[in-house]
Amino acid sequence: MNLRTNGSHSARLGPAERSAALARMADSRQELDVFVVGGGVVGAGVALDAVTRGLSVGLAEARDFSSGTSSRSSKLIHGGLRYLEQLNFDLVREALQERALLLQRIAPHLVRPVPFLFPLTHYGWERPYVGAGLTLYDSLGFSTGLNRGMPGHRHLSRRRALRLAPALRRSSLTGAVQYWDAQVDDARFVSTMLRTAAAYGAQVASRTTVTGFLREGERVTGVRLRDLESGAEFDVRARQVVNATGVWTDDIQELVGGRGQIHVRASKGVHVVVPRDRIRSLTGIILRTEKSVLFVIPWGRHWIIGTTDTGWSLDKAHPAASRQDIDYVLDHVNAVLSVPLTRDDVEGVYAGLRPLLAGESEETSKLSREHVVTHPVPGLVMIAGGKYTTYRVMAKDAVDAVAHGLDRRVPPSCTDRVPLVGAEGYQALWNSRHRLAQSSGLHVARIEHLLQRHGTMIDEVLELIGEDRTLARPLSGADDYLRAEVVYAATHEGARHLNDVLTRRTRISIETFHRGTAVAQEAAELLAGPLGWDADQIKREVEYYTKRVEAERASQEQDTDQDADAIRLGAPDIVPVADPGDR
Repeated sequence: MNLRTNGSHSARLGPAERSAALARMADSRQELDVFVVGGGVVGAGVALDAVTRGLSVGLAEARDFSSGTSSRSSKLIHGGLRYLEQLNFDLVREALQERALLLQRIAPHLVRPVPFLFPLTHYGWERPYVGAGLTLYDSLGFSTGLNRGMPGHRHLSRRRALRLAPALRRSSLTGAVQYWDAQVDDARFVSTMLRTAAAYGAQVASRTTVTGFLREGERVTGVRLRDLESGAEFDVRARQVVNATGVWTDDIQELVGGRGQIHVRASKGVHVVVPRDRIRSLTGIILRTEKSVLFVIPWGRHWIIGTTDTGWSLDKAHPAASRQDIDYVLDHVNAVLSVPLTRDDVEGVYAGLRPLLAGESEETSKLSREHVVTHPVPGLVMIAGGKYTTYRVMAKDAVDAVAHGLDRRVPPSCTDRVPLVGAEGYQALWNSRHRLAQSSGLHVARIEHLLQRHGTMIDEVLELIGEDRTLARPLSGADDYLRAEVVYAATHEGARHLNDVLTRRTRISIETFHRGTAVAQEAAELLAGPLGWDADQIKREVEYYTKRVEAERASQEQDTDQDADAIRLGAPDIVPVADPGDR
């Protein structure tokens, strides 16, 4: 099935599609079956699950899609080795089944295997202990009944381990075990899922915030929305509303009236990004810490290193990384490196908040990663907790709860058999990448890069290049990305602002030492056409982005969360002049 020509529905999330979606949601003659609050991985999953069950769906995100937790993860699709130590076998098995589905069926163009080296530091007991855990990890993966698409673990001597990872200090390990997991560009995955939901008929809009709930007595019957691009307010009627806002769960519950049945605590996780040549290794690395684990994750021409795990009660929209956070990450990885990293090696830093279900433990690392679905009042479903890898199960459970509140039979979930846009035929196109390079005039390395970001939707990017060959050039100062990808982010992927493109549609903000400031002007000028910006708006976008980067850099020099938060908040969110889709 070609979703791009699925009746009147399109897999585009451009300005015109956003305006049309808002108009349909605001139509007083229409009552949606489901309205989803939140455009992160869980909200996107709920929208896709519901629309593929034949329900009419609307979704609103207050900022950019995946601008919260869902773009700031470790970018791993994994079962969670540390949950085995907690004897949480069901959670690991569930996550490994989802990993297999994503690799093999749902998103093979976006999710790919990645190897990790687990250094051993003790003789005797540690190798059989770690080996037994990884044997169980592999076995749980095989028990899903799906081809996992990756090798099992293997034991290595110290000499063989150092061949794979020469960067490790010889005295830091006695041997190692290598195993495989998977990784994903988390923000790109969410936008692709939302495009898939839109292709099946969901109405999707970013930069649209819920200001209140519509009520008929006790029952929730819809939401009051404000379009942050134009300032317009309108009501959306829906038979069921799903709150999928992650760390904002309690805030939305307060709009309904009271705290409700779910309480979420935020845990801050900080990652740093360094160039690939700073750590000589052919494999990722996983290290034990006093609280949890630390990953060194291969990421194109870079390494992502993290993460921390500390409670956070300050600004949720822009969690700030402090000097202490960065030093924690560097100190722990330097404990095993022969050539230590310094702050001068750090290209990028990002901080995200995990939405943890609150329990009696005071340590966020011990709070639950399992999810909860409740129906606190008629017409409202709340979902919280969980982990990125199990988003699809969370979404299924939420829509099952929705189905109980509807007055008709709803088919069961089918998202385990629904590929995301770009997945269908991906392997065949990958096998033809040399021919595609020849016909497009691009180097095969560029084609591979585009295929691993867009899958079979690559033809839409190449079409833009065919219409304007200047778009085939790389961005000056961020040459991993083509100019066409900036335009495509606005025309097809729902980007509304410069920050959306440099931070989430691409990863320029964390993959360059200038953090995107050197390409801001060029990217803003490319966005001006599809988004209808004039010279003043281009200037505003560049100024806002530059101030954001300056505030983040300054916050990362502060010693405490409070000081870092205060400085980061010095860069306000951009306020557009109008909705270009209405012009």
